[in-house]
Amino acid sequence: MKLLVINGPNLNLLGLREPDIYGRQDYAALCDMVREQAQRLGVEAALYQSNHEGDLVDAIQQAYGVYDGLVLNPGAYTHTSIAILDALKAVGIPTVEVHISDVSQREPFRQISYAGMACRHHIIGHGLRGYLEAMQWLAENLPR
Repeated sequence: MKLLVINGPNLNLLGLREPDIYGRQDYAALCDMVREQAQRLGVEAALYQSNHEGDLVDAIQQAYGVYDGLVLNPGAYTHTSIAILDALKAVGIPTVEVHISDVSQREPFRQISYAGMACRHHIIGHGLRGYLEAMQWLAENLPR
C-alpha cells in the first residue's frame, strides 16, 4: 500500500505559527512521525507540502494510479478551494482529511471544508497524532 500525505499552506511553519494552536513540533518532526508510522503499518508513505493551490491540485492529480490513499491537510485552502475538491472527486483516491486544530471550535469561516466533501474520513483536532490516525484508518479500510 502506498500513501501520499499532502500538506497545504503554512504547514511548513509548524512550531513557529501559532504554537498555542498548532503545537511546538516542527514540520520535520511531523515528517519523521509519518515515516515511522508507515514503517509500523508496513506501508510506503511519501510527503508533499506546498503553499500554492495549483501545486496541491497537481499533486492530487499526479497521485492517480500511483497511490492507494491520501492523507490531506489543505490548510487554509480547506475553506476556499473548490479546485482541490474537484481534483479529489476527479481522481477518486480514498482520502482522509486531517486538521491539527479543532476547526469546529474556531472562527466560523474555518468550519466550512470544501475538500472534506470528497473525503471518506475526517480527523479533526487531534494534533499531529491525527496524521498517524489517518494513516491507520487507510491501512485498515483499504484493500491491500
